[in-house]
Amino acid sequence: MKKHLFYLSMALITALFSACGNGKKGVFTPTSSGRAYEILVVIDQGLWERPAGRALYDVLDSDVPGLPQSERSFRIMYTSPANYDSTLKLIRNIIIVEVNKDLYTQPKFKYAKNVYAAPQSILTIQAPDEASFEKFVEENRQVIVDFFTRAEMNRQIAVLENKHSDYVSTKVKSMFDCDVWVPGELTATKQGENFFWAGTNAATGDQNFVIYSYPYTDKDTFTKEYFVHKRDSVMKINIPGAREGMYMETDSLMTDVRPINVQDEYALEARGLWRVKGDFMGGPYVSHVRLDKVNQRIIVSEIFVYSPDKMKRNLVRQMEASLYTLKLPGSKQEGNEMPLAVTKKILLKQKNKDGR
Repeated sequence: MKKHLFYLSMALITALFSACGNGKKGVFTPTSSGRAYEILVVIDQGLWERPAGRALYDVLDSDVPGLPQSERSFRIMYTSPANYDSTLKLIRNIIIVEVNKDLYTQPKFKYAKNVYAAPQSILTIQAPDEASFEKFVEENRQVIVDFFTRAEMNRQIAVLENKHSDYVSTKVKSMFDCDVWVPGELTATKQGENFFWAGTNAATGDQNFVIYSYPYTDKDTFTKEYFVHKRDSVMKINIPGAREGMYMETDSLMTDVRPINVQDEYALEARGLWRVKGDFMGGPYVSHVRLDKVNQRIIVSEIFVYSPDKMKRNLVRQMEASLYTLKLPGSKQEGNEMPLAVTKKILLKQKNKDGR
């Protein structure tokens, strides 16, 4: 059965965490415990309270980008190695800190999957001393955040494979010749010219998916300015407000873009806030701008959320996983999980120091 790969940003490349565990769930492997975006840090209490430990805490406690209010990236728990028992080993996301000058000559990552439970991701950070540990964590803060964020999104993608909207998938296939998985709860739909929307239409906790296309004619397509202009023009026509003159627009000042890798191809990610002109409605959105080489057109897939009385992190991340399932015409990409990855800088440093 075909599955969708989930890749990190272009700054991240395949492989090369030192890995252990075969990543397969055995017959007697228990199901992991814990909530989504919850992480257990296994670390000596004294180290946890000193600058090196605070550096790791600050990384995990950093705000999720593109939300209208401050929301931490993860819910953080910690335990000492002595209390790291069989119950705690079942938690889905674990960071193990090992600082030992007799064992390590340089800081590095080590990764293991589904060791005690499934699905489970364990990231070990090893260093010879606290100073090098602190520096390594600060330099690679985005790698750590992205690693566990992507692990959670892969779990959502696994859920979507077995439980997604067949109607939306069929509609997107017929209109754009693309494959995509979105949650089955998105039952309200609207079709326009080269435009399709699906949403829950809920009063709060409202989740939405949009896909639209236009010809690829401008070399400046993959810029923030072009994206905002095109998005505003499309949304003005297709996402009107409650009264005449109201429509969805992009908050350009609160929008950030970056290049990422989706289905092994370049994409532009835009992340920020949307508002309804003339109204008080608004919320976060995430867009992927991709080139359909077969048809020389741009395909934009987007999720946006409206939830004025609730936290939005999990709503956004749950929907964002759908964007990574989108396959363009002619795609031959197959697979069932995100490849392990680290930054080129880490690999080059480690290679030079190891002499390999």
